[in-house]
Amino acid sequence: MKLGVLRKAGQNEEVEVTNPVIINWRNDKSRLVGDFRAVNTYTIPDRYPILRIHEALTQLSKAKFITSMNSLKGFHNNVLTTHPRKLLRIIAYCGIHEELRMPLSIKNSPPNYQIMMNTIFPHELSEVWLIIYIYDIIICSETWKLHSERL
Repeated sequence: MKLGVLRKAGQNEEVEVTNPVIINWRNDKSRLVGDFRAVNTYTIPDRYPILRIHEALTQLSKAKFITSMNSLKGFHNNVLTTHPRKLLRIIAYCGIHEELRMPLSIKNSPPNYQIMMNTIFPHELSEVWLIIYIYDIIICSETWKLHSERL
């Protein structure tokens, strides 16, 4: 809720769908994760093409300088409209919460994020020096001068 990816559903809101929550432990810290397997079962897959690894490796083969960055909280940059929010409600001991931004565990999260990134960086992608694979951003260059400009 601090990140603005969830909101608590109001007491008077009609709630038709809720998904259970799994407690995920990582580095001795717990976090609640929505179990969206049922939603994913009925979701029609988005067939937007995602870069294949061998294509990325071909682009990287000529580069002398490579920088890889991880887009922190990348999927959370996609804001959900009202209808998907209603399907992505989770129920936990602290009440019913609604996803406001795309969670990682949804079937169409990767293609939706890829569409967003391809829309933001069309020029760079067409020049073949920027590679976006899911939430990894890779910049490759043949010279340090060019590489530092691209960064």
